Amino acid sequence: MAQRVRELRAAGKPVLSLLLGEPDFPVPSPLQEAAIAAIREGHAPYPPVAGLLPLREAIADYYHRTYGLPYAAPQVVVSNGSKQAIFNALLSVVEPGDEVILPSPYWVSYLPLVQLAEGKPMVVPTGPETHYKLTPEALVEVLSPRTRAVILCSPSNPTGSAYSRSELAAIAEVLQSHPQVWVISDEIYELIRYSGSHVSPAQFPQLFDRTIICNGFSKAFAMPGWRLGYLIAPRQIADAATKVQGQTTAGANIIAQKAAIAGLRSDIQTLLAPMIRDFQERRDYIYNYIRQHLPEVKPYLPEGAFYFFLDMSDFLNRKSPAGQPLRNADELADYLLDNGIAVVPGTGFGSDKHIRISYAVALSEIQAGLPRLVEALRALD
Repeated sequence: MAQRVRELRAAGKPVLSLLLGEPDFPVPSPLQEAAIAAIREGHAPYPPVAGLLPLREAIADYYHRTYGLPYAAPQVVVSNGSKQAIFNALLSVVEPGDEVILPSPYWVSYLPLVQLAEGKPMVVPTGPETHYKLTPEALVEVLSPRTRAVILCSPSNPTGSAYSRSELAAIAEVLQSHPQVWVISDEIYELIRYSGSHVSPAQFPQLFDRTIICNGFSKAFAMPGWRLGYLIAPRQIADAATKVQGQTTAGANIIAQKAAIAGLRSDIQTLLAPMIRDFQERRDYIYNYIRQHLPEVKPYLPEGAFYFFLDMSDFLNRKSPAGQPLRNADELADYLLDNGIAVVPGTGFGSDKHIRISYAVALSEIQAGLPRLVEALRALD
């Protein structure tokens, strides 16, 4: 879809894009300066496979002081983006045929990553009544002796929903009697929260020794193109992930690693406050606008990240003004693109009845795009 937007714009057609999950903010100054200093050192050797020791120490220290988790540097593996961290985790714990539970909607890469690890995805649908979060009741139904892992993402891409402490406690209670199950916790949006505080599954004693945290610097530090992520895990899993990475990409970009050290050593909350404030302003604008003009899509207030996942059921199985039937989210997204507004169909996230819109774009783009979205939907027959 992003490629099609580029092609349309190159052809002179104005398109408002609410597509991409990357912050539209500059990399914070302390990270920029650290990267420039690292370049000027003039020496850029291959980094250690698991990452620079000062960065691994800084990551472990961040989770210790922020969440009270007693991690140490040997439990941290720095990777080329958080996606690689998730894949490293899966390759380290999943044997062919093992089941991996995926609450749906899920981030688009989870399912193929499980398949590449030769695992069996077990998709568990969720709905707006739970803000698209996995419940203990649904988890019990899908658990089996073959279950090897469950992937949780909080705050979530694509929904922006976040698990509360009580919700995770209920999941931890269920998993307590299934000791073979690992929790792969995607926490890439943990610093982009608008209400409540982030809670990691690793904070529950019964899950600490079988939680693999996957995180990175793409979202909160606005550096997606720097490709820097990490996992934190029990030592045996960190060692396995290091072996996997050593035979694929080896160590991550050394310049980005030195920049990340500066970020973690800064006053993170102060550094990120302007970005979080702007994201919240955009979120609130979208929520209020949609609640007023498109109540059919069941709007809810995301607790984190920068997405809305909108239920388009009321607008499907209709026809465009040109007579084209719109049977699913893909066809609806194509129709909206023809009308100058780009959204992501929910199919890749596990639902062909939803679309995702991102507010990692300027408020002016959002203010111009939402009326166009409403006008196009209201024109359907």
